[in-house]
Amino acid sequence: MAFFPRRPYVRRMNIAAPHVLPADHPRLASRATGVLIVNLGTPEATDYWSMRRYLKEFLSDRRVIETPRLIWWPVLNLIILSTRPQKKGRDYDTIWNRERNEGPLKTITRSQSEQLASRLAGAAEKAGQRLVIDWAMRYGEPSIASRVQALQDHGCDRILVVPLYPQYSAATTATVGDKTFDALKAMRWQPAVRMAPPWHDDPVYIDALARSIEEGLARLEFVPDVILASFHGVPQAYLDKGDPYYCHCAKTTRLLRARLGMDETRLRMTFQSRFGPAEWIRPYTDETVKQLARDGVKRLAVATPGFVADCLETIEEIGVENRDFFLGHGGEKFARINCLNDSAAGMDVLEAVVRRELRGWADL
Repeated sequence: MAFFPRRPYVRRMNIAAPHVLPADHPRLASRATGVLIVNLGTPEATDYWSMRRYLKEFLSDRRVIETPRLIWWPVLNLIILSTRPQKKGRDYDTIWNRERNEGPLKTITRSQSEQLASRLAGAAEKAGQRLVIDWAMRYGEPSIASRVQALQDHGCDRILVVPLYPQYSAATTATVGDKTFDALKAMRWQPAVRMAPPWHDDPVYIDALARSIEEGLARLEFVPDVILASFHGVPQAYLDKGDPYYCHCAKTTRLLRARLGMDETRLRMTFQSRFGPAEWIRPYTDETVKQLARDGVKRLAVATPGFVADCLETIEEIGVENRDFFLGHGGEKFARINCLNDSAAGMDVLEAVVRRELRGWADL
């Protein structure tokens, strides 16, 4: 017996006027593709309560602190949030953008978004694409959820989310994904979403870092004996569980050495910003800075390749705290090299990442 498949059911459409909507249909924005760049975050002010809100959101993230809640909750709420907001508030106050009344990370991320939009506008228009660029913070404002909704309100049915972390970690990149998908859970009509992968070994990124370091060194009045590539640290346990962050940092440093023509003694990889009593990935930046000075190194420069924008951890922790460590232990000359920020080289990197990850959606 021959088998005749059933004809698929096809809904009858009004093909005479396919674009005509019922009179009471909700208004729809014209179709667009969105790009949302997301950085870590910053408090809204430097007072106790603003700092407390920011730190509570940050340190309550289970991706950031994996300590069991039964142990971590009383430590966070009864100890850390009682004392740390004052200290961190004073630190933030030293780097605060008083003209805009905001942290420098917010100022720079906004500028990166605006410059990215300007760079891609011509290509999008030529390709007949409507492209909307926006920015958000994982912790603090503007929130990821609010900007995802804003992009959809602008007609974006496809959104590329770009976590601004060149090296992947569950404590950074993955938590941006978590928050993005939390936002989607609350939406009736979900846009399609792509998460941009890390770019720790992208030739455009490595070349931009190298040029930034070369230009930074050229501006100094001294030649450093040693240069540190200081990355934000994570607990050793995260690496042991399979987090690729350390490996990504090591590859960035190796490629950067090759591009700059430096060996392991001249350009060294370290990790900063450790928190709490647990073992973190080594070598530690602060301990390395002190030991180099004790060993007779007199001139030191520090770059921070894992940060796409200067913030508290680069401006204050490296530029002030670690500078004092170095000079206090016998060093004589210290310099902090700026992050890529919204420089031409930094924007070249972001543009390359966005163009690559938009392929198939908006070929610019």
